[in-house]
Amino acid sequence: MITSKTSFIALIGNPVTHSLSPIMQNAAFQYLGLDLIYIAIPCKDEDLRLVINSLKKINCKGLNITIPYKEKVFDLCAEVTPVAKTIKAINTLKLNSNQEWSGTNTDVGGFIYPLKDLNLPNKEGIILGSGGAARSVIQGLINLNFSKVTIISRNEKSLNELMKNFKNQSQVKGLLNSDDQINNLIEEADLIVNTTPVGMKKESNNANNVLPYGENFWKSLNSKTIVYDLIYNPAPTALLKYCDKKGCRTIDGTQMLIAQGLKSLSFWTNGLEVPFEIMSNALKKYL
Repeated sequence: MITSKTSFIALIGNPVTHSLSPIMQNAAFQYLGLDLIYIAIPCKDEDLRLVINSLKKINCKGLNITIPYKEKVFDLCAEVTPVAKTIKAINTLKLNSNQEWSGTNTDVGGFIYPLKDLNLPNKEGIILGSGGAARSVIQGLINLNFSKVTIISRNEKSLNELMKNFKNQSQVKGLLNSDDQINNLIEEADLIVNTTPVGMKKESNNANNVLPYGENFWKSLNSKTIVYDLIYNPAPTALLKYCDKKGCRTIDGTQMLIAQGLKSLSFWTNGLEVPFEIMSNALKKYL
């Protein structure tokens, strides 16, 4: 029951109406018996500083940060964890003992969650896309001790920026999607991760059957490869349907979404945990 004593956690971004976080987080709060609710707050760019600072003054106990503000909230935090500094993105805030924001990133841990028991050290991985989501995936594959990580992008500028961030990691390489090496890399890959928005559910369904970089890009894919699409709506995506027919093991973005949410909840509550199934079942009922 919501009372005058109830505190809240908020998601800040633009847009936020599509977010599934309120569904799964409120289910977790109820399971744990916490006097908390989770809400989504749309925020314009010019209002970000005012909104984030104002929330420190009321009964807000923590925040999730989503696109396009994961980099912009650094200046609003008094403390930032090493993982957030490394990937230059913050997705979770809580108030410290001085009532100032402490920031971290739970995307790396969330990404790793469905991979951690698959015996992947010294394997070869491919990451499609060079946007913000690719940073967490690169760091995740480094943490899993991949021997080779290749980022494939159609955007040379963002690819070059990404490579600068990981210039000290000799196993990380970048290629444009037109490179002649790609067929061999696809054939040899142990894991391919899609971080591009291709295949995401839109108002118009016309583009939902396309594959990242086109079907010809995938012609050398073999059945031993694990294919992980960060998109969770629709589930499965056209990419995962295609790869499933090829005999590949496939993973959709729902698992990362839930796992990063679990880690955010633990950060806000100083270590409380909720079973993965509690959030998962809440989403299954909704979707």
